[in-house]
Amino acid sequence: IAGEAMKADWKDTLKKAAEFGFTEIEGGSNFASSPKEFLSYCKEVGIKAIASGTSLEPLLKEPQKHFDQYNQLKLKYAVCYWPWIGGGPFKLDDCKKACEALNELGAKAKTNGLQLLWHNHDKEFHTMEEGLPFDYIMNHTDPKTVQCEMDIYWVKKGGSDPLEVLKKYAGRIPVLHVKDMAEGAAQDFICPGRGIIDFKPIFAEAKKQGIEHYFVERDNEPDGIGCLKSSGEFLKNIRF
Repeated sequence: IAGEAMKADWKDTLKKAAEFGFTEIEGGSNFASSPKEFLSYCKEVGIKAIASGTSLEPLLKEPQKHFDQYNQLKLKYAVCYWPWIGGGPFKLDDCKKACEALNELGAKAKTNGLQLLWHNHDKEFHTMEEGLPFDYIMNHTDPKTVQCEMDIYWVKKGGSDPLEVLKKYAGRIPVLHVKDMAEGAAQDFICPGRGIIDFKPIFAEAKKQGIEHYFVERDNEPDGIGCLKSSGEFLKNIRF
């Protein structure tokens, strides 16, 4: 959300995030000189690093290297942000390859003490030969070793209902990406609380399921700190 700000001064950015009410972070450690420095400063300001990840190809190429990095940061989750080789639209064969890779990585992550998550975009909600790629992946991966970091915005952008997806896969989605959708035909990203997504029923269902991790994400945000601040205020004051 505040990539440019992190580049300019990662310590000040994390300090501000903590002041705005955020208690957890996903990624961000690459701005510090070492995992030790990053962990130490996070502890100092009261933020805990929970997850980090990359796309499928680097994970398949050097899984141990990535899992070692995540363990150095004492993370809980290793995230595969793009579980596909190439772009969409996805066909059944793409889904089979994705599931095979995720199951393999999920088992390896588990032996390293990590839980693998895969992250959705909108294309997993565009129909293929057998229903939706999202459903195929969820139904053909091991629930114990492969779980989902559900991105609320991308589910909606794909034409599905985030609340219904959350209900359907209760127990498989331990982490949510929270970003809003702007009004208008472009359906662009916008900071949480400024758009058209009704977060209350989604958060109520997430609370019911015992989901504990929510990460605000906003790609290409021109005012990262401002977005962090307004998102923090919105999320602190939302009642459901």
